[in-house]
Amino acid sequence: MKKQTLALACLVAGMVAACGGDSSPSSRSPSFAAMVGSVSGGGADVATSGTRWQSVKYGGGGYVPGLIFHPTSPNVLYARTDIGGAYRWDATTSTWVAITDGLGITDGFYMGSESMALDPNDDQRVYMSTGLYDWDGRNGRLYISTDRGNNWTHVDLPFRTGANDPGRAIGERLMVDPNKSSVLYYGTRTSGLWKSEDYGQTWNQVTSLTSFQYPGDQIGSLPGRTSGGIEGVLFDTSTKGTGTATQTIYAAVGPDYANAAGLNYGMYKSTDGGATWTGVTTPEKGFHIPHMVRAKDGMIYVAFTKDIGPGAGGPCRLYKFDGTSWTLLKSYDPGQWTNWGIGGLSVSGSGPTTRIALGISNTWGNWQGLPIVQMSDDAGQTWREIATQMPHTPDEGFSGWVDDVEIDPNNPDHIMHVTGGGLWETKNASAPTPSWNQLNNGIEENATIALMTPPKGASYTLLNASGDIGVHVQTELLKKTTREPHGVFANGVGIDTAWSNPAYIAAIGNPGYTQSGIHGIYSTDSGVTWTKFASEHPDATTRAGGSDEASIAVTAPGKAVWAPSNSRPAYTTDNGATWTYTNLPALSGVGVGRAYRVVADRKNPNKVYAFNSGGAWWNQWSDTSHFWYSTDGGHTFTESTTFVGAGARVTSFWSSSVAVNPNAEGDIWVADGYNVLHSTDSGVTWTNLNATTPIWGKNPTWLYPEVYSATSIALGKPPVGAPYSSSIYIVGVINGVWGVYRSDDGAAHWRRINDDKHQYAGIGNLAADQVVPGRVYASGNGRGVIFSY
Repeated sequence: MKKQTLALACLVAGMVAACGGDSSPSSRSPSFAAMVGSVSGGGADVATSGTRWQSVKYGGGGYVPGLIFHPTSPNVLYARTDIGGAYRWDATTSTWVAITDGLGITDGFYMGSESMALDPNDDQRVYMSTGLYDWDGRNGRLYISTDRGNNWTHVDLPFRTGANDPGRAIGERLMVDPNKSSVLYYGTRTSGLWKSEDYGQTWNQVTSLTSFQYPGDQIGSLPGRTSGGIEGVLFDTSTKGTGTATQTIYAAVGPDYANAAGLNYGMYKSTDGGATWTGVTTPEKGFHIPHMVRAKDGMIYVAFTKDIGPGAGGPCRLYKFDGTSWTLLKSYDPGQWTNWGIGGLSVSGSGPTTRIALGISNTWGNWQGLPIVQMSDDAGQTWREIATQMPHTPDEGFSGWVDDVEIDPNNPDHIMHVTGGGLWETKNASAPTPSWNQLNNGIEENATIALMTPPKGASYTLLNASGDIGVHVQTELLKKTTREPHGVFANGVGIDTAWSNPAYIAAIGNPGYTQSGIHGIYSTDSGVTWTKFASEHPDATTRAGGSDEASIAVTAPGKAVWAPSNSRPAYTTDNGATWTYTNLPALSGVGVGRAYRVVADRKNPNKVYAFNSGGAWWNQWSDTSHFWYSTDGGHTFTESTTFVGAGARVTSFWSSSVAVNPNAEGDIWVADGYNVLHSTDSGVTWTNLNATTPIWGKNPTWLYPEVYSATSIALGKPPVGAPYSSSIYIVGVINGVWGVYRSDDGAAHWRRINDDKHQYAGIGNLAADQVVPGRVYASGNGRGVIFSY
């Protein structure tokens, strides 16, 4: 995943449109008096409308490296993601429930889970390690819940984690001793094996295995900037709850870490509860061990794969191990057109009828005989493929990152596996041709880059450009969209619509990992079909690179202004047949990419605005932020001479935003990371609202704040009787509290419309609905798009 809820019924008045229907504005527009509250400056009473949140449905979209079943309690199941938090399965509603939406604005680094563990003796207790990157320099956290993830506490771990690093499906690295629940082990990537004896509250390195830890300054130079480390822990026991810690334990060691630590084996065994360790001679050397599992009869099944993954390549081997001897059960070697590895591994039963499910990773495509999920019902003596050639659309295939496979411990006919875009399951694995279904309802793991809403009368509700899944046009909020240009973009970067005719949409994005640059497309039928621009922006494949800092503004059908990263905006009047540079100064990178945010005035399309935030906080000593306005459709621009004097600050592209009032010409709002600035004369003069204040924390004011105070802004349909023509929404800090705020009276009063259970580890983009008052769309941190109602 690149950067990367409960499905509620429409039971509330005003939700008709969310379910794809329509109603008159009078029937769904609460009065201004009922909504505005009595709050000034953000000390808000909770409003009766616009304060509940749920997900816009895409369904999956990102990598789910691990599935964790409780060993004895039916339907107790969790899914961890690499950048988008964790989920719990709700069997009653057949929905995944997000259990990490309460992480706050300063917790974004902890929104990915490297490992999860359940207490075999207490199905309410769940552990989750978090922290995105081993090389980042920050240690991980352990989140602990005693109510299945409804509420969490956390402790800071004394080692680093890498939820979004290579090999993130390896493990599980975190394990609870089934005989003594207070004992936990953690196999780290770069710091060896660690143990807790007090339910995860404190940790000590198991130096009897090794005391080696990579120096922090060396981690960033490792291949992939991480190590396999201690890749898994296995308790060799058939009992639980005895009160005496399990004595026989296995630990798998990645080849890179073994070499650095001076360990001579890829697996170690302890028979005295971790006090001492003995090397186990394995049949393969120099391989990673992505998974090792124990059958009920004590037989241990171990997968060996050459690459670390995701989607690890081979060669690969599966063995069973009885504590003394190894027996080869399955192997794949690279061929001319194939390079398959073993990803997932799960077993059920015991003895000669042991069922084994094996995920074969790096298997792209869908043809008869392609190994995706291999299954054996005789302990590995014979195998059959149970997933190839199942019907699916091009974007819903099994292929690629089949890095975890799980047999339901309470129903061996129920098998699940992960991919780079979500989950699949079969409930009839024993059938000659098992049927498979996606199991992504409630999982929304997308990294949203741009959002846009159309005017009233459009045949769609929302435009979305996201990492890894391109762009799509949402017609119904609670149904998966079908309007998207399949195979055109890997990452959608920008999208806009013609206000005079919203059937015309233009979008820009990165085409994939085999092509450079950023490219453009358009639709004349509301996203049903798409056409590539006849030519590209002059810098689209050169200085623009593959950067996501870019924007596009549509002034009319066939007419647009395109601002790629690190370049000069250009305009077209003929659907991209020709592009002409504007007079805006070209931008260069400042260590990170930067670009203009270009926006068309919705009441007068001849007016186009361009905002350059400065690029990065450290550029404040070399440059200022800039605001430019055009009156000829974005061909030539004039810079505002009052913008900086009004207090505009320098910040990054992603910490700033510009919005126009669709109901008033020349009415512009800017969130520059620190302030909200307002112009009513098309950007010529500006007023600083002084409504937001950053949280500096321990950072000096010459640096950057711990929490920026105004990062995104959007304007949408106001309630009946509101004194201002739009409702204003911002993401920022008012009176020391970060959140999503709303004003219905032109920013005279603000009230917070999210709460601490709905923080999503930070919120990026906003887009406000132009039809339904009180509805704003927001991108969570790796959590797709949510909306208020």
